[in-house]
Amino acid sequence: MKILVFNPGGNSLKAGIVRCHAAQETAADGKKVVEIICEGIGRDPKLSVYRGKKIARTEPIAARNFGEAAASILEWLAGRKNTPEPLLKGIECACIRVVHGGALYDQPAEITNEVEREISELTKWAPLHNRRSLEVLEPLRERFAGIPIYAVFDTAFHRTIGDVAGLYAIPLDLSRRHGIRRYGFHGISHRYMMERYAQIVGRSSTDLKLITLHLESGCSATAIANGRSIDTTMGLTPLEGLMMGTRSGDVDPALPAYLVRAEQSDLSQVMDILEKQSGLLGVSGRSLDTRVLMREYANDEQVRLAMEMFCYRLLKAVGSYIAALGGAHAIIFGGGIGENTALVRQRVCDGLKWCGLKLDTERNKTVIDVEGLLSMDDSRIQAYAIPAEETLEMAHECCRALEKRNPKSPRAATSR
Repeated sequence: MKILVFNPGGNSLKAGIVRCHAAQETAADGKKVVEIICEGIGRDPKLSVYRGKKIARTEPIAARNFGEAAASILEWLAGRKNTPEPLLKGIECACIRVVHGGALYDQPAEITNEVEREISELTKWAPLHNRRSLEVLEPLRERFAGIPIYAVFDTAFHRTIGDVAGLYAIPLDLSRRHGIRRYGFHGISHRYMMERYAQIVGRSSTDLKLITLHLESGCSATAIANGRSIDTTMGLTPLEGLMMGTRSGDVDPALPAYLVRAEQSDLSQVMDILEKQSGLLGVSGRSLDTRVLMREYANDEQVRLAMEMFCYRLLKAVGSYIAALGGAHAIIFGGGIGENTALVRQRVCDGLKWCGLKLDTERNKTVIDVEGLLSMDDSRIQAYAIPAEETLEMAHECCRALEKRNPKSPRAATSR
């Protein structure tokens, strides 16, 4: 089966084509035909082509908004002549990552008019993210009128979180009336890391206790028991939880009201500070990219403070999840920071020596942007780097959803 994937981000739109089949064990068994990204949407847009995890080449592209970016990507894919077959030929399904699915969705959903309306309604919790997903939808409908288009929700994996971990300590009738709870995000990435680790070690995910770490511009940690998310650091919105690239993560709930008064500002301006001017960028005063910050780590006190704050808060979250799980088989680092910033992995693993995690320092230095074991062979808790492959995971989930819809279809026999 050939599936087209669109993954909207903060100011970027990633797209890929994946060959997969319903009988495959995990998303990692799929094969990426092509993966590209449009960055700088609305400012100075450019399209880059991936080769593995690296960018092979870059060229200008028209992308004043996410809708135009999607249309330009489709034109680019349609125009590739030096491939064994036209890239868009034989596409059986398209899918779009949607950040917030609320309490409505625990699996991919074909985007009907009703589903589109519900995604739009959920922009109240993720205004930028969900709106961008809807902008991508129209160009896909215009080009692929005859194939299903699915939404794959970041919140779906966390629907298994119970009320004890999921509710806030506010009057219960308010929570129920307004649907206020901790929904969690990055579920596509967390599910991929869980299933891939289980495949690597040859065990069922239902037999494992794991802590998965999605560490990029947005960051979250998830506690997984028996193949199910039981807690995660992000909450009602993607602002809660860990310190991130530009987001503050957890702050005193009274802080926004205080800043409104102290800065003679309004709430929207304060929220902009917490979402776009805080985190690694705000503390360091330099960058949200840990690769940039590590070049200044030894010489810049603010940069050092930002990195140490980031690591400390991450360690606290992991430690709390070890307690909640009653132990763990592995800590899994994914996302750009988790895959390429050895200092972060070292700080977390060194802080867990007390529970039997023994980091192999040479492995930690050399396992960069690749999959691999980070801990010593005799470590009681393993540490692993598993690059997040959301493109493969989204295609895999859509492949299974299509097969459930039409189990007698020859799709199941389609090879990679």
